[in-house]
Amino acid sequence: MSKGTKKFAVGTVVAAAAGYVAGMLTAPKSGKETRDDIKRAAERTYGAAEKELKALHTELNKLMEQGRSKASELKGTAKDNLDKAIESAKTAKEKTRDLLSAVHEGDADDKDLKKAVEEANKAVEHLRSFLTKT
Repeated sequence: MSKGTKKFAVGTVVAAAAGYVAGMLTAPKSGKETRDDIKRAAERTYGAAEKELKALHTELNKLMEQGRSKASELKGTAKDNLDKAIESAKTAKEKTRDLLSAVHEGDADDKDLKKAVEEANKAVEHLRSFLTKT
């Protein structure tokens, strides 16, 4: 190890130690308090996501029922397109239900939550727009 590399390594260790000490001395809360804050924030986030997923699940049920009713009146391409929109909504609804179960069990991942909410929102908007057009 060269002399410059040793100085750099020692300097890095000293700077890291100084940063750690400064952080400990200036931290507004203890580690336990900070962890509790993080835990509460995570619980609020999951709670909000769960509420949104439940609302989307209910909305999808309602729109799918309206779509099925409307599909019985349609024929041809319009009926086929509505059937596809209903099938897409059904898939999004199933994912939403599965993710709600995962949230209750504590197995939900942030990426999965975000993706399920986005897919359910898209399905709701697609079905809504189709139902208003026909």
